[in-house]
Amino acid sequence: MSAYVKQKSDGAVLHSCSSQTIANPDHLKSCQDFVTSRGMSLSDFIIADADDDVVSGWIKTQDDAAMTYADRRKKSYPPIGDQLDALWKGGDDAAAMKVIIDKVKSDNPK
Repeated sequence: MSAYVKQKSDGAVLHSCSSQTIANPDHLKSCQDFVTSRGMSLSDFIIADADDDVVSGWIKTQDDAAMTYADRRKKSYPPIGDQLDALWKGGDDAAAMKVIIDKVKSDNPK
């Protein structure tokens, strides 16, 4: 289980505590302290427990939505070392890398 702080207005997860912190019986208080120490009102937030996978999913979805077009495209390319290695080897390796790069470009058009 994870304790979390979620904004009521847009559902954004602002803070979470791992399951190790949950062993502390006062774990929700640490989430409340997170909110109040930033001068925010507790009434604007949901502070509760949820399964670790659920909270991780919320955060991943939130992070993915915040990614720009350039971030998504850059993340999709193979590591530069692999690209250079394929160019150096040439032939089938270079052709295979071109297919991969062309797919990234078609999946993430400018």
